Amino acid sequence: MSWKNTENHYGSISIKMHWLMFIVIAATFAFIEARVFFEKGTEMRDLFKMWHFMLGLLILAMVLIRLYFRLVQVSPKISPPLSTTQALAAKGAHLVLYAFMIAMPIAGWLMLSAFGKPIPFFGFELPALIAKNKALGKSIEELHELVGMLGYYLIGFHAAAALVHHYFQKDDTLTRMLPEKKS
Repeated sequence: MSWKNTENHYGSISIKMHWLMFIVIAATFAFIEARVFFEKGTEMRDLFKMWHFMLGLLILAMVLIRLYFRLVQVSPKISPPLSTTQALAAKGAHLVLYAFMIAMPIAGWLMLSAFGKPIPFFGFELPALIAKNKALGKSIEELHELVGMLGYYLIGFHAAAALVHHYFQKDDTLTRMLPEKKS
């Protein structure tokens, strides 16, 4: 399999980045959801939140790399081609997914900054993006949580759409993002 995208299939870099991001996003959600099993102020709860923050920032780095590769490589065509309406809907859905993967980590970074907390990133501490402002931090936190909840639906819709394309429309939307079978 080529590392670059072709007219008919995603390359190994695009495929690996897609599925690695799926794992990191799932882990990010898992860490923030699982923190509730530990009492507030405990070391374990703080550790789960720290991993949520760090993985969120990793998503930001990964999505920027993915966007670069998306801009410099061809996007495989779907076969059979989508209707104009479906193609526009797919572009819109991908735009929303990318906006989500960029905005959520930035919102988390802004939130930690506004609360005056350190911004951990795998042994490094990133600089604050804004000055300490607890009221602003609380507003960003509420928005971050709301958009995070909507993220479950967005990701579910993305997965469901791929399955509908595969099983009902019988096109290659899903298989283009799977590793090619060896002949």
